[in-house]
Amino acid sequence: MAKAIVQFPKGFLWGTATAAHQVEGNNTNNNWSAWEKEPGRIMHGQSAGVACDWWGGRWKEDLDRAAETGQNAHRFSVEWSRIQPEPGKWDENAIERYRTILRGMHDRNLRPMVTLHHFTDPLWLVEMGGWENPETPAFFAKYVEKVVASLKEYVTEWVTINEPNVYSYSGYVSGDFPPGKKDMGTAFSVMVNLVKGHALAYHGIHNVQPEAKVGLAINYRSFYPASKSPLDIFVAKTQSAIFNDLFPKAAVDGKVRFLFKTVTIPEAKNTQDFIGLNYYTRDMVSFDITKPNTLFGRSFYRPEAELSSTGFIANEPDGFTEAIKWANRFGYPIYITENGVEDEKDTLRPKYLAYHIHKLWHMVNFNSNIKGYFHWSLVDNFEWERGWTQRFGLWGLDTETQQRIRRGSVDFYAEICRQNGLSSEMIEKYCPDAIQNIFPD
Repeated sequence: MAKAIVQFPKGFLWGTATAAHQVEGNNTNNNWSAWEKEPGRIMHGQSAGVACDWWGGRWKEDLDRAAETGQNAHRFSVEWSRIQPEPGKWDENAIERYRTILRGMHDRNLRPMVTLHHFTDPLWLVEMGGWENPETPAFFAKYVEKVVASLKEYVTEWVTINEPNVYSYSGYVSGDFPPGKKDMGTAFSVMVNLVKGHALAYHGIHNVQPEAKVGLAINYRSFYPASKSPLDIFVAKTQSAIFNDLFPKAAVDGKVRFLFKTVTIPEAKNTQDFIGLNYYTRDMVSFDITKPNTLFGRSFYRPEAELSSTGFIANEPDGFTEAIKWANRFGYPIYITENGVEDEKDTLRPKYLAYHIHKLWHMVNFNSNIKGYFHWSLVDNFEWERGWTQRFGLWGLDTETQQRIRRGSVDFYAEICRQNGLSSEMIEKYCPDAIQNIFPD
């Protein structure tokens, strides 16, 4: 077949993403460290432990690998409980540790994007009610202003809160995240406070660093009606309106909409400079009267879909196109802040990567204002309530020895980054069974 290549714009960011609790190790002062000690909370009773030992310095070798394989950016988070271990107390040594990491990124020509809240809260905040407490947005804003004032020399792009939709759903509806509640009313209160926290943080960041670019990272879940039944269509739209739309719409017009409730937060209006888009998969949704906690929707994957090794993710690149079209409607620049698949044997990941990068190029080519792509993740890390049972890393990790294991996808992604594009030769090399669908004769 004829050789083909698709190119991305000059200056496009190619990176990977990580999060503090998942890679640093020995975080002992946050809600997840406490959650891991409760029986039955984490699969197989696992814990983050030393994680990827970034707090011990192994970030250096991992970021060396990122730079050596063509990446030009990295998204990571800072840990609130390290920076503010007690109310009113700031740990300048922890802040300096993050400065050192950021200097290391600049030395490696990796452009940083920093997330200020990635699922974890300090224990002192939890004892005060966490995000159920109406004072928490102000506490968060003070922490954010401290961090930005300390790190602004190295950072321009900030994510205030990672996946507030997942945080509120998993912590207060499904109960899989701390505090493990299953109460829709409490979930709504938390959503309102998260919007307030984001808004205060947005304004605080711009006060400290006027040139900053600030956004939320939203986990877009594609909810596709399983049939043409009006009930299936209604449930899919309702789930999407709450899970996908609530936070970014609130950051546009200052209104938090949840079923029949609307709360107006004037300070939240126009508090996005970009959309952070996390996309993994697509659900089919059918009406189910027995599932009130999911708004009477039962989710499942298409029977013919390719599944990851644990069945957690279906390879659904059309859902990625849908997600980008959705993000486009807000009118802001877009960063793909997470996209990836758990795949310890690295058999599905090359195909998943090829299909999704190709869909990404299509959307860039059709004038979507997409600035960069961050693959989840650089190295295997602690996957929250799923512990170490899922391996999302381009690089594998032996948790006993801390040895990094080079998967084939490392080299595939390296070629994409270096070429700033995707070619038929790459696909023939790394996932030949995808070539006819991506570059047909």
